[in-house]
This record gives sequence, C-alpha cells and structure tokens, in this order.
Amino acid sequence: MTRTVRLDSGQVTREQVVAVARGGARVELADAVVKNLAETRRHIDALAEAPEPVYGISTGFGALAIRHIPAGRRTALQRSLIRSHAAGAGPAVEPEVVRALMFLRLRTLASGYTGVRPETATALAGLLNAGIVPVVHEYGSLGCSGDLAPLAAVALALTGEGEVEHGGRRKSAAEALPEANLRPVTLAGKEGLALTNGTDGMLGMLVLAVADLRRLLDTADLAGAMSVEALLGTDRAFADDLQALRPHPGQALSARRMFAALKDSEIVASHRGPDDTRVQDAYSLRCAPQVHGAARDTVAHAELVADRELASAIDNPVVLPDGRVESNGNFHGAPIAYVLDFLAIPAADVASIAERRTDRMLDVTRSQGLPAFLAHDPGVDSGYMIAQYTQAAVVSELKRLAVPASVDSIPSSAMQEDHVSMGWSAARKLRRAIDGLTTVLAVELLTAARALDLRAPLRPSPVTGAVRDIVRTRVGGTGPDRHLAPEIAAVEELVRSGAVLQALEEP
Repeated sequence: MTRTVRLDSGQVTREQVVAVARGGARVELADAVVKNLAETRRHIDALAEAPEPVYGISTGFGALAIRHIPAGRRTALQRSLIRSHAAGAGPAVEPEVVRALMFLRLRTLASGYTGVRPETATALAGLLNAGIVPVVHEYGSLGCSGDLAPLAAVALALTGEGEVEHGGRRKSAAEALPEANLRPVTLAGKEGLALTNGTDGMLGMLVLAVADLRRLLDTADLAGAMSVEALLGTDRAFADDLQALRPHPGQALSARRMFAALKDSEIVASHRGPDDTRVQDAYSLRCAPQVHGAARDTVAHAELVADRELASAIDNPVVLPDGRVESNGNFHGAPIAYVLDFLAIPAADVASIAERRTDRMLDVTRSQGLPAFLAHDPGVDSGYMIAQYTQAAVVSELKRLAVPASVDSIPSSAMQEDHVSMGWSAARKLRRAIDGLTTVLAVELLTAARALDLRAPLRPSPVTGAVRDIVRTRVGGTGPDRHLAPEIAAVEELVRSGAVLQALEEP
C-alpha cells in the first residue's frame, strides 16, 4: 500500500516530500489543522468587511496593489489573478516536480499563516490523492514572488480550468475533476495569493536533487574504486591516517568507502611491493575522495537550507496569530537559488573527474597494459572510444550548466519586483546536470566493468566484483563491438534506480 503523509502542522521532512512526489504517497490534513484554518480564516473575513484596503484581500496585486477592489468584484479578482498568472510556456515539467510543489504548497496552507479556507486546502489534497497532475510549463517563474506561473497552473486546475495529466493522458481539468469525484473550487479573498505566492517549485526540485545527488555520490565512490583497481592504482591514498590530516567529513566518508571497496582485491595486491616503480597515482585516482567528499559537504549544506525552508511559511501577506495581516519579502527565492546553483558546480566536477578516469582506461599509453579503448580487436573494433566522446560532450554541457542563474536578476511588474532570484531556472538546470552526471557515471561503470574483466584471471575485490556483476545483469562482457547506446542506457537505469548500490559496504 502507498503510505500516507499526515499534515498535522506546517513542517514536513525531505523524505516525506520524496514519498509524495515520487512514491505517490497520499496526503491527509489532521483535524487540528482544519480547525486552525477555520479560525485563521475568520481574520480574513473580518478584514474583507473593513473599509481600509488590505493587500491581496481588497486590493489588486503587484504594481496594481494601489487599486481598492469593491466587495462585489473580489471573486472575479481571484479568478483573474489565477488565469493571468498561469502564463507559462514551453514543455511541461516532470510530474514529480508538480507533485512536489503541490504538496509543499499544501504544507504552507496547513501552517495556518495564509488565511485560506479549510475546504480549499482539502481540495488541493484531493487533487494530489486523485493523481491529477496539472500541466506546469518550463518557463514563467522568476523565483519572486515565488514560483508564480507554475503555482498558478496548479491553482487553475483546482478551479476546474486548464490542462492536467490524469489516467495516463492529457485532458482538461473540467473533465478530470468529475472523474475523480472532485468539485472545482471558487476562490475567496486572499486565496489566489495564498495558492501562488511561494518557493514551492524550486524547493521541491532542491529536495529531489539532494536525494539524487546522495545516490549519485555513493555511485561515484564505487565507480571510482573500480577505476582505481582497473588502472592498477593503490588504495593507500585512501587510508584513514592520511585522510585524518584533512578532516572534512565528506572526504573521510568517500575515502573510507573507496578503501573498503578495494579490500581483498587480487588486482590491487598484484602490484604491491618493490617491483612496482610508480610513486603516485594520477590526480583523478588519488584525489577522488577529495572531489567526491567536497561534493558531499556541498550537498549537506544544501540539505540544511532545504530543511530550514521546509520549516518556513512562505506567503505574502501572512496572517499572524493575533490577526494582523502583514506584507513581507519571505517569498524571495535567494536562499534556495544560491544552493541550487552551488550544487551544479560539484555535479559538473564529479562528472569531470569520472570522465578523466574513464579516458585513462581507454588510452593504451596510460592504462597499465589494457588494450586500446578496451577493444576486443583494436583497429577492427573501436571498443569504448566513442562512449568517452559522449562523456566528454556531457561534461562540457555540465560546465555550462554550472554557470549561476541566481546572479541574473531581471526586473518585472513595472519595477515593483525589481530584484528576483531566478531560483526556478537554477533548479531546472540542476535537474539537467543530475541527468548528465548519471550518464557520465554510467559510462565509467560500463568501462571499469570491462577493464576488470580484462584483468582476469586476477579477481576484483568482493565489492567491485559485485558491482561488475550487477552491470553484467544488463550488459554483456568482453567481445566484439556491440550497439553501445542501449548498453549505456541500461547502466544509466541501474544508476538511477540505485541498483548498483546493493554492493555498497557501509564503512
């Protein structure tokens, strides 16, 4: 059974976000949350009756906030807000991203600081639980005020308009809601802002990204160990006493994992002793824990920022417990945008060092006796020559994706929103970077597995041998050239699913 995430406050964990976004977990609102929403809503209703204009309740929005809207036009105000803000363009983003932003918006509504009615929050939960995924477009968010266009697309579906994915096909929300026994919502005062004024899209992508990068960095440690072994490198550089001289926690973890992965390797043991005249391994081998570890520490920092944001209530204006409705700037996405940009750097660099290890295994002048390009019959066969080209092309793309988006503010809304975060854009390019890193590591695993086969009759370590065997469940071993693209795709799927990590030994 799909597990249920129960919202009993505004705080959730990263694991719960992933469970809803990727695992299809259901969402429930606790009775106390529903009661609190009703109590908070009374403050909004009272302000709606007051003669003084209150932003978002009885005024226009953004640069149009100076206009006071009469009571008879306020339903139209909310409807117009959602319709006009659902102005995205480009291809639809992934369903897991949409489900993440829906859940995170619901989390903020459940906090009681936004002023929505209980029935509106319940309706959003119903949309999630019915598996209705509004079509959210690639472009439209500047990350301030939050992810307006993406969230407006969700709100539009809630009102019975726009397009959604449901039951395996795209259809109108007007068709999908009745199929799921849901009714369209007519938004009341303040609810349009409450549904759209948040950092939920970029935050959802950050949470998904750190989960992906944790898995990919574990994979990089295994792939790096396999390459060290295949290239007749030493495990001594990864020893605890040397790593302790530079006490970065991520580096220590990666080194311990690589050292453990090489334990009891006949290949490593074969070149210990005075007959091996090499003094040092190349940086791409010897410094793998330093690079992988720095990436781990960057992810840890990003998780800290994500956890703070998951404990936040992002809306403008907010409804405080004493009934005050106050404008603020908490919707600005800078804290998230910065770490999204930051993560793109180690994604590119971990891919870069992996590509260098792969290239060494293919170069007959540096591969310590392996055949050129690991080919069965070099000259007739090209082996993995062009697989490395693919790695190089992806690494080059990752370097471009590491250029920050968050420094590229562009003014909008008649200069009312004159400094924006571009956090959504930072998140979108990070997702592409994660896909690229997946490909690069898949090619390294493919290459290292063949290189270990070519070291026979010497046996690899139990750990690296297990990884090689997992790869062999999807890809054949040595032999004449085969169509490589499907083999790369098959190993990508092993990386993406986490299957290769079955061989990982905890240090």
